[in-house]
Amino acid sequence: MMSNNRRAFLKKAALAALGVAGLSAGQSCARKADSAPVGPADIQRTNRIGVSTYSFWQFNGPKEDVPIEQCIDDAARLGFDGIELLLVQMASEENGYLQNLKRRAFHAGLDLMGFSTHQGFISPEKEYRKENVEKTIHQIELAYKLGIPTMRLNTGRWRTIESFDELMENRGIEPVLEGYTEEDGFRWVIDSIEKCLPKAAACGVVLGLENHWGLGRTAEGVLRIVDEINSPWLQVTADTGNFLEDQYRQLELLAPKTFLVQAKTYYGGGKWYTLDIDYEKVAEILRKVNYQGYISLEFEGKEDPRTAIPKSLELLRNAFS
Repeated sequence: MMSNNRRAFLKKAALAALGVAGLSAGQSCARKADSAPVGPADIQRTNRIGVSTYSFWQFNGPKEDVPIEQCIDDAARLGFDGIELLLVQMASEENGYLQNLKRRAFHAGLDLMGFSTHQGFISPEKEYRKENVEKTIHQIELAYKLGIPTMRLNTGRWRTIESFDELMENRGIEPVLEGYTEEDGFRWVIDSIEKCLPKAAACGVVLGLENHWGLGRTAEGVLRIVDEINSPWLQVTADTGNFLEDQYRQLELLAPKTFLVQAKTYYGGGKWYTLDIDYEKVAEILRKVNYQGYISLEFEGKEDPRTAIPKSLELLRNAFS
């Protein structure tokens, strides 16, 4: 049992501590009495910077040479805040593999913050579109298992230019499939994405339609699809390197619906082309709409990633701080 003397001592000590705290708070208030109160609008948050595993690989050689585990370790060592996984680079889709990646990223202090997938809905063949809807639903389930909150979505392409190198030489422009129109393509894409949204909502995975060739080559094309569907589970993944004309105007159009930003850099010259991107200007565009999400680096230059990725991180930190 505690003695009366000890009880009195502890009470006095507690009151003294409160008095000091109150005095400090009072002094602090007195010093700031003539200044405006600080509120949420005064807090300047910086965008967190992530990196796509694509940056370390770029489809150069077998994917086994650049395993996802190594990308996670390198991203953490370099000081990134998160990592975006490229599905085709992963060694497996088995749950054990997925959970090991999640555990590894958490232990490294990284968010798994993006999932970059491939699919296409531009085809007159119903079976083809159905297969891609089912594939996309499966990919959403993978994102859910990984705990990733957003997944990149593509419209797909007309495939009238088979070679991607040739498509890039043509600045991403390809003819519409003979006998069909762009209106047909938009209807196929919208109908297909709508079939994926119940699964996205159930799993809590926001689909981010990317400006990634096909009907998504322009901001207007992306927004036509996103606005017509009008769902909180379909937003935009804005790629700074996929607008080859009037890029800042188009990024500004996408900004209000942007859920993830993929930021291209081209140290050593680009694989297909090189863009001079003013990231201070991009950051200002995003600030105007209060974008507070991730900036995900996609290094697409010819320089060794071991030197180019750290330089890219510094560039993006400076621009978005």
